[in-house]
Amino acid sequence: MNVEAIAIVAVAIFLFALVSRRLERTFITAPMTFVAAGILLGPDALDLLDLEIDEGAVRVLAEATLVLVLFTDAIRIDLMRLRHQIELPARLLGAGLPLTVGAGTLAALALFPAFGVFEAALLAAILAPTDAALGQAVVSNPRVPVRIRQALNVESGLNDGLMLPAITILLALAAAEVDLETPGYWATFALEQIGYGVLVGVAAGAIGGRLLDWFAGRDWIEGGFRQLATLAIGVAAFAAAEAVGGNGFVAAFLAGLAFGAAAREHCSGAYDFAEDEGQLLALLTFLFFGVALAGPALDELTPRIAVYAVLSLTVVRMVPVALVMLGAGLSLPTVGYLGWFGPRGLASILFALFVLEDADLPVADDLLLTVTWTVLGSVLLHGATSVPLAGRYADWWQANRAEPMPENAEVESMPTRGSSGSSTRL
Repeated sequence: MNVEAIAIVAVAIFLFALVSRRLERTFITAPMTFVAAGILLGPDALDLLDLEIDEGAVRVLAEATLVLVLFTDAIRIDLMRLRHQIELPARLLGAGLPLTVGAGTLAALALFPAFGVFEAALLAAILAPTDAALGQAVVSNPRVPVRIRQALNVESGLNDGLMLPAITILLALAAAEVDLETPGYWATFALEQIGYGVLVGVAAGAIGGRLLDWFAGRDWIEGGFRQLATLAIGVAAFAAAEAVGGNGFVAAFLAGLAFGAAAREHCSGAYDFAEDEGQLLALLTFLFFGVALAGPALDELTPRIAVYAVLSLTVVRMVPVALVMLGAGLSLPTVGYLGWFGPRGLASILFALFVLEDADLPVADDLLLTVTWTVLGSVLLHGATSVPLAGRYADWWQANRAEPMPENAEVESMPTRGSSGSSTRL
């Protein structure tokens, strides 16, 4: 990326910052704005930015963003608190997530004749993780029941990390199916990626957390460096896992969970510190997504891809959520709220880029194009509906909150991605 491109990106961020608070009151979100800016500035429009998805700078940005997102998402989740409010997240993650992947697989097999079972499942798995930051009002509106906001927040924080092993295995199976290498090679690849990733991640998070807690307890660490040291653990876990043949992203996520369990009191400073950096990286990712993927995809939409994107954002997500919420006692508006707000964003973009670089699948172009259009649709639809629908749902709940409803159960709050400081408390 040349100096002129850097200047254009900096100006785009500056201009958005000038009106960011005013835009919070509208349906226009930051991801929506930066994707649109990427399309406008890209080679398919004004041609002021021209970036390839395999360009070095873009790959480094994507890796840094995904490591930061996975690590900070994991440390945001307090496993001790979660034990006392596990029902709704367990339904969404334990049953809803596999059902969503299954439904997405069936839809892909029905719509894309060239896809094998594993390739269809890989597409579904890449699009299964949700990104609550795409519609921040959904999990930050204080008038929405805390228990419901918390369920979506925990789901978004954990599902990207939980899907990593499944995506790794499906990638290996899809690659073996087209005989790019022997089945034994891909079996070893999957086991090493997951196994080393888990071992390195847990060790880095636990040991790093204990060391940080020990030295901080003796007042040896200056405040700012405590935050830097926390983020360094996630980066170190990623790099160490990659060095020994493991999956660095699995390691970063597990390091976050292990660090949170070992040094919970040091987590708040880390995710507050990481919020601004993470938001900057996320906005740059959405901008480059618009330039390198969304812009070129505008001329390549097919009816099959359009139908799959619509199904992925509606039926594939909403029906499994409705099924897993049977017996939970939630009202129909609440089930609809949980089902609709499953936006696809950063994780899906980054998973697609990295997965498709690891294996030369025959359907790679169709897979990437489908992910691109699904994320593009989600950025627009979930972003535009987050403020008004969160408001309408909040009005309904406020009018009925005197009734004995499961939505009213008190739960301890956790931070949510996309806000900063004390405002991150639900």
